[in-house]
Amino acid sequence: MLERLHEHINLELGINTRTDTIYVVTAIIFNFVMLGINASVAAGASRGDATARAVLIITMVLSILVNGIAVLGLLTGRQTRHKLLRGLLKMYTDAGVGQYYDPTLLSNYDRRYVMFTAIIALLGVAGILIPLVMILVPSGL
Repeated sequence: MLERLHEHINLELGINTRTDTIYVVTAIIFNFVMLGINASVAAGASRGDATARAVLIITMVLSILVNGIAVLGLLTGRQTRHKLLRGLLKMYTDAGVGQYYDPTLLSNYDRRYVMFTAIIALLGVAGILIPLVMILVPSGL
């Protein structure tokens, strides 16, 4: 029974890793695409085009929502991975092989999640701030 539980936890860790990878890659690609769209729309909005301004507002709101969902997904993945690894660590300790699993790996995983979240957040902020600068700062500077 313990072996099946071990297999199940490892399967869940694999699913968790794939899901987190999808969130990170999708958010990064999305942010670069939105940066391009927002920058081109901002050029029209800076000339007073009301339609371009409306489109820019919509794409910025969409960026905030998508990035928020990606960050929430990563936070959920982080919590899930933490629980699964704690369970594995407890199982290893109970089986007398816990000394072969370094518990500092848990903090390394947490640090990695913080970095992934920061990358997504920074790209999302850049996708919003750069077009705003294009609109608000006069082009003659």
